[in-house]
Amino acid sequence: MKIAFHGAARVVTGSKHLLTLKNGKKYLLDCGMFQGLGADTDVLNREWGFNPAEINYLILSHAHIDHSGLIPKLVKDGFSGKVFCTPATKELSVALLEDSANIQQEDIKYANKRRIAEGQSYLQPLYDIEDAKEALSLFATVEYGNWFTIDENVQFMYTDAGHIIGSAAVHLKITEDGKETALTFSGDVGRYRDVILKSPQEFPQSDYIIIESTYGNSLHDPDVNTPDLLLQWIEKTCLQKKGKLIIPAFSVGRTQEILFALNQLEIENRLPALDYFVDSPLSIAVTEIVKKYPQYFNASIQKILKTDNDPFTFKGLKYVKSVDESKSLNYRNGPMVIISASGMAEAGRVKHHISNNIENSRNTILMVGYCEPHSLGGKLMAGAKEVNIFGIEHEVNAEIGSIRSMSAHGDYNDLCQFLACQDPKKVKKLFIVHGEYEVQQAFKQRLIKKGFLDVEIPELHYEIGLG
Repeated sequence: MKIAFHGAARVVTGSKHLLTLKNGKKYLLDCGMFQGLGADTDVLNREWGFNPAEINYLILSHAHIDHSGLIPKLVKDGFSGKVFCTPATKELSVALLEDSANIQQEDIKYANKRRIAEGQSYLQPLYDIEDAKEALSLFATVEYGNWFTIDENVQFMYTDAGHIIGSAAVHLKITEDGKETALTFSGDVGRYRDVILKSPQEFPQSDYIIIESTYGNSLHDPDVNTPDLLLQWIEKTCLQKKGKLIIPAFSVGRTQEILFALNQLEIENRLPALDYFVDSPLSIAVTEIVKKYPQYFNASIQKILKTDNDPFTFKGLKYVKSVDESKSLNYRNGPMVIISASGMAEAGRVKHHISNNIENSRNTILMVGYCEPHSLGGKLMAGAKEVNIFGIEHEVNAEIGSIRSMSAHGDYNDLCQFLACQDPKKVKKLFIVHGEYEVQQAFKQRLIKKGFLDVEIPELHYEIGLG
């Protein structure tokens, strides 16, 4: 058999790993969209490196767009097999993929206005809402902890990865020539002290492992108190400077963590009396989905649910659904908190809020998770003095803040703990994906010290034989 890495290879987005058996059958692990890679992004999302019509099955680790976002294009370009996922991942994917199609339509409109003025040709979205709906009709659900037989060659099992609701590590048993090979794909690994979700689960011994490495050279501060940090930014921006605190936040995971932290402040009678807006129809829909899966919450949240049946709401919280309501926030001068997608500030309503507020020194843009360095969020975190948004240069006068500890990705201790259930001498090869190359190199040395004998960092479209 062979494995080829067609995404998340020395970058953090675009997760796509293709397993090809000797009999020609092909199994794709994730089908993610590249995000935040500047001018290269669109080209990467349009060129597969393989023929979608030849893929027999797709096994999805979780619903985040950098893992699922190109599934509609895969179907549009010829894939007609089943897409396996957990029940929560399917429900989240309905919301995320349809939203992705809508965002592409809106962003293309803005881009094409500029292109027409410059005499350039029209751009087309990667897919539309009908493509997304057709793709979603192929989804089939598999629960955690059960070995599922795909065909005579492949079985797989999901274990909880603790990253977002429904996220999973994928474990495959592949039979060729009477020999069984075990392969594990980590998906995205969560944190072992997550404020909402259960910790990642142990898994059976594998011969080959594909492991993410987003924070492969970083440690999250275990003593950071997220409600306290949020309160500091609210007091500084909204109470002292009378400005707007704009928080770009991923709709799945991060938004719910922020709402939970603000709920905690209210319970402790410390939440300032302000308007708190969640300006993202997707975030609103996702929060309702998350509430439907309390069985995935950790023991602390289970205890809270006994006295607070909705730990994601509080006084002053307002949900913004319509475009007109969203636009009206730009004309309000009073202090407020706006939580809006996307987390890297690359798309969605938050990009408009940043465009309208970034030149005012009273305001703050608060980043609360990982940002790809080429993304708008990444540029702001790197200290850019000017940024281009929708083709217009903006001076960065607003304060740029960061709470890196809120990431749903495990740090290198979490990643090593995830691998601790394995005998490293029995792992024939470990592939590091889903990370910046410099981070991956540091993580590779750490894993070698842990006893893993063969660790490789594949580049884009690299293919290698296994076994």
